[in-house]
Amino acid sequence: MVAFTNWSQIFRIEQKELKVHIPATFKILTLTLCLAALCGCAPKQGGETGKSAKSAGQVLAEVNGAIITTDEFKREIDSLPPYLKPMTESAEGKKEMIDTMVVRELILQQALKDGLDKSNAVADKLEDLKKRVLVEAFIKKKVEEQVALSDAELQKFYDQNPDKFKTGEQMKASHILVKSEKDAGDILAKLKQGENFEQLARKSSIDGSAARGGDLGWFSKGAMIPEFEKVAFALKEGQISGIVPTQFGFHIIKMTGKRPAGLRPFAEVKEQIKAALLPQKQQEIFGKLKEELKKTAKISIKEEALKGLDAKPAAAASVPASPSKP
Repeated sequence: MVAFTNWSQIFRIEQKELKVHIPATFKILTLTLCLAALCGCAPKQGGETGKSAKSAGQVLAEVNGAIITTDEFKREIDSLPPYLKPMTESAEGKKEMIDTMVVRELILQQALKDGLDKSNAVADKLEDLKKRVLVEAFIKKKVEEQVALSDAELQKFYDQNPDKFKTGEQMKASHILVKSEKDAGDILAKLKQGENFEQLARKSSIDGSAARGGDLGWFSKGAMIPEFEKVAFALKEGQISGIVPTQFGFHIIKMTGKRPAGLRPFAEVKEQIKAALLPQKQQEIFGKLKEELKKTAKISIKEEALKGLDAKPAAAASVPASPSKP
């Protein structure tokens, strides 16, 4: 799955029942990253309380004496949802990520100074978080031990659902995206002098595809914004376009492959099928796990106490509302 401003917005991906969600803007992605880093990860030791803690990896940043290392940075990336990870492939994305980690460390240090770590409310939440993490780790371990989709199962789904894998004419392309027409002109001149397209994309392109040499993968007609698509599908294999302006900046496109309409080969969609079937398989295993745990447990549900939970809301609901209030 992909999610990065610019080229992911150029794509309008929709593969029938196997759909891919794409966030709208770089700002949304940055906000999501901040929320994931600030709310979705356990606090790391830092500031005055964490100077003695040992962290592996090269030091990336120092924040009032606390350090952020390359290993911590990699763990942050690993914890991101798959559709956000491509953001960190570019230099700009890495800077956004480290800035987010610095801000989180500053907030952590200030929270410790304010004594929030000593409050009962925080202690209760940490205990609750510990329970959740343990439950999640147990389920993950048990499910991963048992979940497996054989090639035969994947092939069966492929054979029984051919309509899901039919496509129109497709092409494969790479692009270099820059902010100004002048920058695009300079790059185009270098390409005409024989410089390597992929190397220039890695060096100069401003979106997530830069790490892949500008590779956008395979796409069909209608998957791109019109002004980009019009130029891309008119190219011959190996041909490089001129400067293509769009709402995202200025593109230089290289067509790297074409294939006719038809059924996509099983090898090409195998991982896509696995991603679609895996959640159902995991749910089945989890259902069996629940039943096994219940069989060996002593469980007593206090029905009266359970009914009592609804007593107050029911009483409140029976009182007529004042006509003068909404």
